[in-house]
Amino acid sequence: MSLNRESALQIARVLTEALPYIQNFNGRTVVVKFGGNAMVDPQLHESFARDVVLMKLVGMNPVVVHGGGPQIGALLEKLNIHTEFVNGMRVTDAQTMDVVEMVLGGSVNKEIVSSISRSGGKAIGVTGKDGGLIRARKLKVNRYSPELGASEIIDIGHVGEVDRIDIGVLNVILGSDFIPVIAPIGVDAEGNTYNINADLVAGKIAQVMQAEKLMLLTNVAGVLDGEGKILTGLTTGRVDELIADGTISGGMLPKVGCALDAVKGGVSSAHIIDGRVPHAVLLEIFTDVGIGTLISNRRG
Repeated sequence: MSLNRESALQIARVLTEALPYIQNFNGRTVVVKFGGNAMVDPQLHESFARDVVLMKLVGMNPVVVHGGGPQIGALLEKLNIHTEFVNGMRVTDAQTMDVVEMVLGGSVNKEIVSSISRSGGKAIGVTGKDGGLIRARKLKVNRYSPELGASEIIDIGHVGEVDRIDIGVLNVILGSDFIPVIAPIGVDAEGNTYNINADLVAGKIAQVMQAEKLMLLTNVAGVLDGEGKILTGLTTGRVDELIADGTISGGMLPKVGCALDAVKGGVSSAHIIDGRVPHAVLLEIFTDVGIGTLISNRRG
């Protein structure tokens, strides 16, 4: 069965539109944070894996960092382990940390590796503990206390932030045909293990590697203006203005802050894209229009 003329021309347009991007990004590193609906929807999961494999095959160096909050929550519930949240972050005692490490470094990480393998690629799963990749420090959380009339520091256990990144192990993996898949678990100087926000880990790795792009998959279309329209082609200066005037607020602030830090730290561009769209990564990288919010490190 052959293509009709209209379908053939459409496919040809897509392929020729992708060509200059393939040429420009050859040999460049792209860090992708994989999370949200794309992780729990089987079809979106597989389309993401195919995107990453294609990126590798055309000469790019994809680095995948993943989350796993829903999967952690499901297993904690199954094990009847009670969970509390402070400022949106899970209080993580030693028992909960064992579950977090089991899920992130085990089942979730290996499923992503398997998906990439099923799509014809090769991947290696690691945590931040492997090769000293992520040195962590305990996250200090400030919360306003009405009783004290002031802020107080809350101990939420084994929740950390990035102290430093050592990309030695990533350079070894990227020098081969393999795609690194990273679980956001770090360790401090005393050997304590910490769960770290995957967006923050992806952003820090992108900075240290001076990546061409940081891509954050989310469950919304991107950064929206007051009328619900997607904002894109933003400079770092413009993003600062949108935060100051309240256009960017609430749950989008941490993700935008991560993207902003990355481009200010030397990453060429950051993209906040809708992971609910099949092949969202390819559409954002290889088309002229893209599907999400792009933040560049151009001055402005």
